[in-house]
Amino acid sequence: MNNSKIAFIGAGNMATSLIMGLVNKGATPSNIAATDIDSDKLSQLRTECGIRIGTLEEVVKSADVIVLAVKPQVMEQVCTTLKPLLSATGSVIISIAAGIPLHKFEAWLGSQQAIVRCMPNTPALVSEGATGLFANAKTNATQAALAETVLSAVGICSWLDSEDAINAVTALSGSGPAYFFLMMEAMESAAVKMGLNAEMARSFTIQTALGAAKLAAASDVAPDELRRRVTSPGGTTEAAIKSFENEGFRELVEHALSAAQKRSIELAD
Repeated sequence: MNNSKIAFIGAGNMATSLIMGLVNKGATPSNIAATDIDSDKLSQLRTECGIRIGTLEEVVKSADVIVLAVKPQVMEQVCTTLKPLLSATGSVIISIAAGIPLHKFEAWLGSQQAIVRCMPNTPALVSEGATGLFANAKTNATQAALAETVLSAVGICSWLDSEDAINAVTALSGSGPAYFFLMMEAMESAAVKMGLNAEMARSFTIQTALGAAKLAAASDVAPDELRRRVTSPGGTTEAAIKSFENEGFRELVEHALSAAQKRSIELAD
Protein backbone atom coordinates (compact mmCIF):
# COMPACT_ATOMS: atom_id res chain seq x y z
CA MET A 1 0.00 0.00 0.00
CA ASN A 2 2.90 2.37 0.73
CA ASN A 3 3.85 2.41 -2.95
CA SER A 4 0.32 2.91 -4.26
CA LYS A 5 -0.73 6.37 -5.35
CA ILE A 6 -4.21 7.46 -4.28
CA ALA A 7 -6.07 10.50 -5.60
CA PHE A 8 -9.13 11.98 -3.93
CA ILE A 9 -11.52 14.07 -6.00
CA GLY A 10 -13.39 15.95 -3.32
CA ALA A 11 -12.07 16.62 0.17
CA GLY A 12 -15.19 16.63 2.33
CA ASN A 13 -15.68 14.86 5.65
CA MET A 14 -15.65 11.31 4.30
CA ALA A 15 -12.61 11.89 2.09
CA THR A 16 -10.80 13.57 4.96
CA SER A 17 -11.55 10.64 7.27
CA LEU A 18 -10.21 8.19 4.66
CA ILE A 19 -7.05 10.24 4.13
CA MET A 20 -6.39 10.52 7.86
CA GLY A 21 -7.12 6.82 8.33
CA LEU A 22 -4.69 5.86 5.58
CA VAL A 23 -1.94 8.09 6.98
CA ASN A 24 -2.51 6.76 10.49
CA LYS A 25 -2.16 3.21 9.16
CA GLY A 26 1.17 3.91 7.54
CA ALA A 27 0.40 5.10 4.01
CA THR A 28 3.06 7.45 2.66
CA PRO A 29 1.49 10.95 2.70
CA SER A 30 3.30 12.03 -0.47
CA ASN A 31 1.56 9.19 -2.33
CA ILE A 32 -1.85 10.67 -1.46
CA ALA A 33 -3.21 13.64 -3.40
CA ALA A 34 -6.48 15.56 -3.26
CA THR A 35 -8.35 18.18 -5.22
CA ASP A 36 -11.38 20.22 -4.25
CA ILE A 37 -13.03 23.52 -5.12
CA ASP A 38 -12.40 24.62 -1.52
CA SER A 39 -8.74 25.68 -1.47
CA ASP A 40 -8.78 26.34 2.29
CA LYS A 41 -9.90 22.79 2.96
CA LEU A 42 -7.10 21.46 0.75
CA SER A 43 -4.49 23.60 2.46
CA GLN A 44 -5.62 22.34 5.85
CA LEU A 45 -5.37 18.73 4.68
CA ARG A 46 -1.86 19.32 3.37
CA THR A 47 -0.83 20.91 6.67
CA GLU A 48 -2.39 18.22 8.87
CA CYS A 49 -1.60 15.12 6.81
CA GLY A 50 1.32 16.07 4.57
CA ILE A 51 -0.47 15.04 1.37
CA ARG A 52 -0.15 16.63 -2.05
CA ILE A 53 -2.83 18.93 -3.42
CA GLY A 54 -3.47 20.20 -6.91
CA THR A 55 -5.80 20.35 -9.87
CA LEU A 56 -7.81 17.38 -11.09
CA GLU A 57 -5.29 16.73 -13.83
CA GLU A 58 -2.36 16.91 -11.40
CA VAL A 59 -3.73 14.57 -8.75
CA VAL A 60 -4.99 11.79 -11.03
CA LYS A 61 -1.76 11.60 -13.02
CA SER A 62 -0.19 8.17 -12.38
CA ALA A 63 -2.76 7.40 -9.66
CA ASP A 64 -3.42 3.73 -8.89
CA VAL A 65 -6.67 4.54 -7.08
CA ILE A 66 -9.03 7.45 -7.70
CA VAL A 67 -11.66 8.06 -5.03
CA LEU A 68 -14.73 9.97 -6.19
CA ALA A 69 -15.90 11.85 -3.11
CA VAL A 70 -18.08 14.58 -4.58
CA LYS A 71 -21.80 15.12 -4.20
CA PRO A 72 -24.02 12.92 -6.39
CA GLN A 73 -25.52 15.92 -8.20
CA VAL A 74 -22.13 16.92 -9.66
CA MET A 75 -20.81 13.40 -10.26
CA GLU A 76 -21.64 13.25 -13.97
CA GLN A 77 -19.85 16.54 -14.61
CA VAL A 78 -16.78 15.37 -12.68
CA CYS A 79 -16.71 12.05 -14.52
CA THR A 80 -17.01 13.76 -17.89
CA THR A 81 -13.97 15.88 -17.06
CA LEU A 82 -12.12 12.88 -15.66
CA LYS A 83 -12.68 10.44 -18.54
CA PRO A 84 -10.06 11.84 -20.97
CA LEU A 85 -7.44 11.58 -18.23
CA LEU A 86 -7.97 7.88 -17.57
CA SER A 87 -6.80 6.26 -20.80
CA ALA A 88 -3.22 5.71 -19.66
CA THR A 89 -3.61 5.43 -15.88
CA GLY A 90 -4.90 1.87 -15.43
CA SER A 91 -6.36 3.06 -12.16
CA VAL A 92 -9.37 1.75 -10.27
CA ILE A 93 -12.17 4.18 -9.51
CA ILE A 94 -13.84 4.06 -6.08
CA SER A 95 -17.17 5.81 -5.69
CA ILE A 96 -18.40 6.67 -2.21
CA ALA A 97 -21.44 8.51 -3.59
CA ALA A 98 -24.80 7.14 -2.54
CA GLY A 99 -27.42 6.17 -5.08
CA ILE A 100 -25.38 6.10 -8.31
CA PRO A 101 -25.25 2.61 -9.87
CA LEU A 102 -22.28 1.15 -11.72
CA HIS A 103 -23.93 1.30 -15.14
CA LYS A 104 -24.03 5.10 -14.90
CA PHE A 105 -20.35 5.29 -14.02
CA GLU A 106 -19.54 2.98 -16.93
CA ALA A 107 -21.52 5.24 -19.25
CA TRP A 108 -19.68 8.32 -17.98
CA LEU A 109 -16.18 6.81 -17.68
CA GLY A 110 -16.16 4.04 -20.27
CA SER A 111 -17.16 0.39 -20.18
CA GLN A 112 -13.53 -0.78 -19.80
CA GLN A 113 -12.91 1.21 -16.63
CA ALA A 114 -12.40 -0.67 -13.35
CA ILE A 115 -14.93 0.72 -10.87
CA VAL A 116 -15.77 -0.14 -7.27
CA ARG A 117 -18.97 1.16 -5.77
CA CYS A 118 -19.18 1.31 -2.00
CA MET A 119 -21.48 2.42 0.78
CA PRO A 120 -19.58 3.75 3.82
CA ASN A 121 -21.27 5.29 6.84
CA THR A 122 -20.61 8.30 9.04
CA PRO A 123 -18.83 6.43 11.90
CA ALA A 124 -15.95 6.26 9.42
CA LEU A 125 -15.29 9.81 10.66
CA VAL A 126 -14.07 8.25 13.93
CA SER A 127 -12.53 5.15 12.26
CA GLU A 128 -15.48 2.94 13.22
CA GLY A 129 -17.11 2.69 9.80
CA ALA A 130 -18.84 -0.22 8.10
CA THR A 131 -18.60 -0.35 4.31
CA GLY A 132 -20.07 -2.66 1.70
CA LEU A 133 -18.25 -2.90 -1.64
CA PHE A 134 -19.11 -4.20 -5.10
CA ALA A 135 -16.85 -4.12 -8.15
CA ASN A 136 -17.65 -4.25 -11.84
CA ALA A 137 -16.35 -7.03 -14.07
CA LYS A 138 -13.36 -4.96 -15.24
CA THR A 139 -11.89 -4.75 -11.74
CA ASN A 140 -9.07 -7.25 -11.24
CA ALA A 141 -7.96 -8.84 -7.96
CA THR A 142 -5.14 -6.35 -7.37
CA GLN A 143 -7.45 -3.38 -7.90
CA ALA A 144 -10.08 -4.92 -5.61
CA ALA A 145 -7.45 -5.41 -2.90
CA LEU A 146 -6.41 -1.76 -3.21
CA ALA A 147 -10.02 -0.63 -2.84
CA GLU A 148 -10.45 -2.81 0.22
CA THR A 149 -7.26 -1.39 1.77
CA VAL A 150 -8.50 2.17 1.30
CA LEU A 151 -11.91 1.55 2.89
CA SER A 152 -10.61 -0.65 5.70
CA ALA A 153 -8.53 2.30 6.89
CA VAL A 154 -11.65 3.66 8.62
CA GLY A 155 -13.38 0.52 9.87
CA ILE A 156 -14.60 -2.83 8.59
CA CYS A 157 -15.54 -3.56 5.00
CA SER A 158 -17.00 -6.53 3.15
CA TRP A 159 -17.54 -7.47 -0.48
CA LEU A 160 -21.15 -7.92 -1.55
CA ASP A 161 -22.51 -10.70 -3.74
CA SER A 162 -24.49 -8.32 -5.94
CA GLU A 163 -24.81 -4.61 -6.57
CA ASP A 164 -28.42 -4.79 -5.40
CA ALA A 165 -27.13 -5.73 -1.95
CA ILE A 166 -25.84 -2.16 -1.59
CA ASN A 167 -29.46 -1.14 -1.02
CA ALA A 168 -29.63 -3.48 1.97
CA VAL A 169 -26.29 -2.18 3.29
CA THR A 170 -27.63 1.36 2.89
CA ALA A 171 -30.67 0.45 4.96
CA LEU A 172 -28.63 -1.35 7.62
CA SER A 173 -25.35 0.49 8.15
CA GLY A 174 -25.56 3.49 5.83
CA SER A 175 -28.66 4.88 7.51
CA GLY A 176 -28.20 2.82 10.66
CA PRO A 177 -26.35 5.36 12.83
CA ALA A 178 -29.44 7.59 12.72
CA TYR A 179 -31.56 4.76 14.12
CA PHE A 180 -29.29 4.49 17.15
CA PHE A 181 -29.22 8.27 17.53
CA LEU A 182 -33.04 8.24 17.59
CA MET A 183 -33.02 5.52 20.26
CA MET A 184 -30.50 7.51 22.27
CA GLU A 185 -32.60 10.65 21.86
CA ALA A 186 -35.69 8.83 23.13
CA MET A 187 -33.84 7.28 26.08
CA GLU A 188 -32.38 10.63 27.05
CA SER A 189 -35.77 12.31 26.90
CA ALA A 190 -37.38 9.56 28.99
CA ALA A 191 -34.63 9.77 31.60
CA VAL A 192 -35.16 13.52 31.97
CA LYS A 193 -38.88 12.94 32.49
CA MET A 194 -37.96 10.44 35.22
CA GLY A 195 -36.05 13.15 37.07
CA LEU A 196 -32.43 12.96 35.89
CA ASN A 197 -30.81 16.21 34.87
CA ALA A 198 -30.21 16.66 31.14
CA GLU A 199 -26.41 16.43 31.35
CA MET A 200 -26.45 13.13 33.24
CA ALA A 201 -29.21 11.72 31.02
CA ARG A 202 -27.12 12.42 27.94
CA SER A 203 -23.79 11.16 29.26
CA PHE A 204 -25.30 7.97 30.68
CA THR A 205 -27.22 7.33 27.46
CA ILE A 206 -24.09 7.73 25.33
CA GLN A 207 -21.96 5.61 27.65
CA THR A 208 -24.58 2.88 27.78
CA ALA A 209 -24.77 2.74 23.99
CA LEU A 210 -20.97 2.74 23.72
CA GLY A 211 -20.60 0.05 26.35
CA ALA A 212 -23.26 -2.17 24.79
CA ALA A 213 -21.63 -1.89 21.35
CA LYS A 214 -18.16 -2.66 22.74
CA LEU A 215 -19.53 -5.60 24.71
CA ALA A 216 -21.23 -7.00 21.61
CA ALA A 217 -18.08 -6.50 19.51
CA ALA A 218 -15.89 -8.24 22.09
CA SER A 219 -18.27 -11.14 22.71
CA ASP A 220 -18.24 -14.54 21.05
CA VAL A 221 -22.03 -14.85 21.27
CA ALA A 222 -24.85 -13.20 19.31
CA PRO A 223 -26.80 -10.16 20.58
CA ASP A 224 -29.84 -12.28 21.43
CA GLU A 225 -27.76 -14.27 23.93
CA LEU A 226 -26.25 -11.10 25.39
CA ARG A 227 -29.78 -9.78 25.85
CA ARG A 228 -30.83 -12.97 27.65
CA ARG A 229 -27.82 -12.79 29.94
CA VAL A 230 -28.76 -9.33 31.23
CA THR A 231 -32.50 -10.03 31.43
CA SER A 232 -33.17 -11.51 34.85
CA PRO A 233 -36.59 -13.18 35.24
CA GLY A 234 -39.00 -10.81 36.94
CA GLY A 235 -36.48 -7.97 36.90
CA THR A 236 -36.42 -4.41 35.56
CA THR A 237 -34.80 -5.33 32.24
CA GLU A 238 -37.41 -8.00 31.56
CA ALA A 239 -40.16 -5.46 32.20
CA ALA A 240 -38.67 -3.09 29.64
CA ILE A 241 -38.03 -5.83 27.06
CA LYS A 242 -41.58 -7.13 27.39
CA SER A 243 -42.86 -3.59 26.81
CA PHE A 244 -40.75 -3.30 23.66
CA GLU A 245 -41.94 -6.66 22.37
CA ASN A 246 -45.60 -6.00 23.16
CA GLU A 247 -45.42 -2.72 21.23
CA GLY A 248 -44.10 -4.52 18.13
CA PHE A 249 -40.50 -3.31 18.34
CA ARG A 250 -39.08 -5.98 16.00
CA GLU A 251 -41.72 -5.34 13.35
CA LEU A 252 -41.14 -1.59 13.62
CA VAL A 253 -37.41 -2.04 13.01
CA GLU A 254 -38.05 -4.35 10.06
CA HIS A 255 -40.49 -1.88 8.51
CA ALA A 256 -38.02 0.98 8.97
CA LEU A 257 -35.16 -0.88 7.26
CA SER A 258 -37.48 -1.94 4.45
CA ALA A 259 -38.50 1.68 3.93
CA ALA A 260 -34.84 2.74 3.75
CA GLN A 261 -34.05 -0.06 1.29
CA LYS A 262 -37.00 0.88 -0.90
CA ARG A 263 -35.92 4.52 -0.96
CA SER A 264 -32.35 3.52 -1.82
CA ILE A 265 -33.67 1.58 -4.84
CA GLU A 266 -35.80 4.56 -5.89
CA LEU A 267 -32.84 6.93 -5.71
CA ALA A 268 -30.70 4.60 -7.82
CA ASP A 269 -33.40 4.48 -10.49
